[in-house]
This record gives sequence, C-alpha cells and structure tokens, in this order.
Amino acid sequence: MGKLIIHKVIEQKIFVIRGKKVIVDRDLAELYGVETKHLNRQVRRNIDRFPEEFMFQLTENEKKELVTNWHQFKPLKHSYVLPYAFTEHGVTMAAMVLNSDTAIRVSVFIVKTFIKLREIIATQKELMTKFGELELRVDKHDKDILNLIRVIKELLEPKFEEKPRRKIGFYP
Repeated sequence: MGKLIIHKVIEQKIFVIRGKKVIVDRDLAELYGVETKHLNRQVRRNIDRFPEEFMFQLTENEKKELVTNWHQFKPLKHSYVLPYAFTEHGVTMAAMVLNSDTAIRVSVFIVKTFIKLREIIATQKELMTKFGELELRVDKHDKDILNLIRVIKELLEPKFEEKPRRKIGFYP
C-alpha cells in the first residue's frame, strides 16, 4: 500500500515541459530529503553528468506558467532563480551525485513511476489506434446496413401490378 501512495505522490510531481516528462528541482529535493539549494549545488559541481537531455533550466516564461497553473509553485513567484527540470535519467544522475541512501531508494521509485507513465501513454496510443480501426469498420458496416435496410424496405413495399381488368357483363 505504501508503494502505491509513493507512486501517486511522485506522479503528481511529474510535468511535461518542452515535450519531456520532468520533475522540477524543488520537488526532487523534497523527495530526496534535501534542500533545493543543496541539490542544485551538487548538480552544478557535477554539471558534466547532466547533458541537456538529463536536465535543463526553465525559462522565465516556463516558470511563470508553472506558478500560474500549479498552486504548489507559488513560492517560486518572486524568486529570481530559475528552477531546473530533471528528466528520468537526470533523476537517477541526481541521486548519484547526492550519494545518499534515501536519494538512491527514492530514485528507484521515481524511475518506476516514469516507466509506468510511459506504459500508460503507450496503452493509450494503442487504444486510439484500435478505436480508429473500429471506426473505419463501423463506417463500412453503416453503409452495408443502410443498403440492407433499403432492400428490405423495397421488399416490404406492396407493388401493385396493373392487370387488364375484365369487363363486367355478358359478351357474345
């Protein structure tokens, strides 16, 4: 049960920024049980371990968007420091540079959560593809059903054939 709760907490801290799923530095520091400035200091000391695909710094507009849309980032509103965003690989690397047991244990949960989210997205894409295929089949069936109904209606409509009528009376 505890693992499920941890995964839910971590899922709430993952955002999509620049098309990548990331965790902002203050949330990552909170999960690792360290101060944000300590995490960022360790990252700056080991900056070679954090290429652009592992970590990037948010722009002023991205920071404003976070503050505007998510109440948990209100303390960042008046901060002059732009936060860092860590991808799945950056989270693991941050645990390595922090070199604490807590950071390593939590990074395992975070990576598992990233993997779980990736699987959910893949499942959604697969479902959307199947829905598209089903929709095409239903469209074809609709045409077939309409043709069938038209033929049935034609069969049910009484057709009066005009036979020549015999005249009533005596004819020699």
